[in-house]
Amino acid sequence: MAVFTPVEEADAEPFIRRFGLGPVRALTPIAEGVENTNYRLDTDQGRFVLTLFEGRTDEAALPFCLGLTAHAAGAGLPCARPLRDSSGEVVGRLNDRPAAILEWLPGAWKRTPSLADQAAAGALLARLHIAGAGFPVTCPNPVGSDARRALFDRCQSRASSDDQRLLRRMAPWVDERASGPAVTLPVGPIHADYFPDNILFEGDAPSGLIDFYFACTDVLAYDLAIALSAWGFDAEGAALPGAIAAFQSGYESVRPLSPAERAALPGLGAVAAVRFTLTRLHDRLFHDPAALVTPKDPAPFLRRLDWWAGRALAA
Repeated sequence: MAVFTPVEEADAEPFIRRFGLGPVRALTPIAEGVENTNYRLDTDQGRFVLTLFEGRTDEAALPFCLGLTAHAAGAGLPCARPLRDSSGEVVGRLNDRPAAILEWLPGAWKRTPSLADQAAAGALLARLHIAGAGFPVTCPNPVGSDARRALFDRCQSRASSDDQRLLRRMAPWVDERASGPAVTLPVGPIHADYFPDNILFEGDAPSGLIDFYFACTDVLAYDLAIALSAWGFDAEGAALPGAIAAFQSGYESVRPLSPAERAALPGLGAVAAVRFTLTRLHDRLFHDPAALVTPKDPAPFLRRLDWWAGRALAA
């Protein structure tokens, strides 16, 4: 979560009124994250999240993203349902941005998850993949191979000599011939941003799966590779084998991988490492200093590439 577009209560009240939530008691910016603008919204009817969708979120994909989180909630997963306004719409406009209001979920994300937390998070991802089989809508990956190539080329146009070295290390995994997920692997709705800060816990149990705004239709094992890349490495990008094993074990306790998925996982992990290194490098190179957000360092995520690529070459 983050704040890119300032919103005053007076600006938000006409939009919020359409949802029948009563008077606004507080509108508090949420500064974590790097993608969309989020506010904690307190009204007479309770607490909610007000989200304004920024440039990287494709407005045309919002019905898929919000529909998937509602579908997952209906299947019993701890996901936030989007609210509908008086016209039955879930997306409106606020301060010249697409905007939505979602339920507030309890809990907080764990900065140092235990191995049990890793396993619980892996099991929840598998439950999402199983529940997604009943979701009838499809959506292409907004950060698929073409988008990765475009990000790579744009970064090259502004990169310093140090950043050019990062780009050269990523280059073999950017092109479709090296990084396209195998078309024979199972496909379905994926979260595509399954990081620890998108999983809330109350005690030892996950209480919230949030931020579906990169959700799309893609290879399920790629979603697992993204999650392993997010949960299974330390802040400097060094692998944590116990965490990786616990997360994958939790996942496979609900949805066992096929031999083909298991064999493809290192290559998919390398793609995931490139995808997030590129977006982080792009955010740093093209940072808007007026935005209430600090770009993340791309280097620790690039270190994951070396780990995954070594396993892909050994496979």
